[in-house]
Amino acid sequence: MSMAIEIVQLLIQSADSWLFEGSRSGLSDREWMALRFLARANRFSRTPTALASFLGTTRSVASQIAAVLQNKGLVARKPSADDKRSITLCITGDGERFLERDPINALRDQIVALEVPDRSRLRDTLRRVLVGLDVAQRRHHTDVCSQCMFLIESGERKERQFKCRLFRKSLAQKETSLFCAYFEGQT
Repeated sequence: MSMAIEIVQLLIQSADSWLFEGSRSGLSDREWMALRFLARANRFSRTPTALASFLGTTRSVASQIAAVLQNKGLVARKPSADDKRSITLCITGDGERFLERDPINALRDQIVALEVPDRSRLRDTLRRVLVGLDVAQRRHHTDVCSQCMFLIESGERKERQFKCRLFRKSLAQKETSLFCAYFEGQT
């Protein structure tokens, strides 16, 4: 148990470098989380509903957070290409430049400095921990398309094609590394 407590303390200390900063960098912690999510979300997940699911909040609160980001010029609301009743939340050029100053980049850089096997173990271990937390708290897990049971891959290596069975839409290979709020783990 003492090792588990030590690991939790280390996670808290690492979070202190990029979380709980109030609005020191111009955004609250939740606004940073929303901006980070929208920058890494696939086209199906850049909606107020998906953002609310990721943040673990109501659609109304997620819309308020999106409105703050929009007022700061970091996010734009656009009509959905698939459903004209819906909107898509898109990161603007200013939003992308703002993310270059993201406090989490210091943590990212330390992780990049690790050897590849260590990074892989850390990623896989944290993924298992987060899945366990999501199950225990009965919340929906968000993850990357490449790990999702809905992803279909076909074709040879150079001409690999991807499709989401849930949305019945083709995906570009680069989209398979983005977050999806409708993720379902492979069994």
